[in-house]
Amino acid sequence: MKPFTEQLGAKIRLHRLAQGLTQEQLAERSNTTPSYIGQLERGEKDIRISTLEKVALALNLDLHDMFTNEKESFLKQHKWVWEGILLQLRHPEERQEQAYRILKELLEPNLTTKK
Repeated sequence: MKPFTEQLGAKIRLHRLAQGLTQEQLAERSNTTPSYIGQLERGEKDIRISTLEKVALALNLDLHDMFTNEKESFLKQHKWVWEGILLQLRHPEERQEQAYRILKELLEPNLTTKK
């Protein structure tokens, strides 16, 4: 994987998840396929600017937003957070959720055991 392609894919996934969209919903909105969205998110495919614009619009973003982001800059300043996000994005959502639960238990054990 190429660093830019991987980072762009991570950004697509982050924005998709933040909006509560599935890969299928984003694919429908951007006139692509769910498998293509998955490949983009994993950094496995290069993307044409025209397709990136469709994906950005489907996420209610400008094309410019796909290249810059204050939140991304903040995350990159916190290396382990950024690396952790990229690591998780290489795996299916089911594994991401499992990793999140493990991380939450490690960092906040009292909050997850009390119910």
